[in-house]
Amino acid sequence: MVTERSAILETFKRGVLAGAAGGLAEMAWVSAYAALTGGDAAVLGRGVTTASGVAALLPSAPVGLGIGIHMVLAVALGLGLAVLWRALSPRVQPSGLYAGTLAALAAVWATNFFVLLPALSPEFVHLVPLSVSLMSKLLFGLAAAEVFRRHAVAGVRARAGARA
Repeated sequence: MVTERSAILETFKRGVLAGAAGGLAEMAWVSAYAALTGGDAAVLGRGVTTASGVAALLPSAPVGLGIGIHMVLAVALGLGLAVLWRALSPRVQPSGLYAGTLAALAAVWATNFFVLLPALSPEFVHLVPLSVSLMSKLLFGLAAAEVFRRHAVAGVRARAGARA
């Protein structure tokens, strides 16, 4: 019981960290893209607020609210990835971690930009080129995979130290 509880807590921790790392990687990428192209990254923050339908909650701070929503969604995605990785890790080699995470994030991107966002907020789809938004999601995947890899390595070292 204690072991199962600690495993769930560890999965939760990994998911939160993976989601936060991924969300921050996306924001860094979009900010860099905006800086290099003369764009305004705040447009995406406002777009997230509008697309989520909560613009009326904080009409004076749509960018900050959009960043908050983005990070909540990022952590939720990280939690989902952590649960998936926990379920698959006994059967998947660690080398498949990056490929699997990138494939999952590419699927999330495709679902977002070709199914959900066109229905919820068609204008959001065109705020940045699709290639830029895809790269953003893939960078999320790389950041999340690195969090999972580091935790896996730390777990191996801890188990090796316990046997010594």
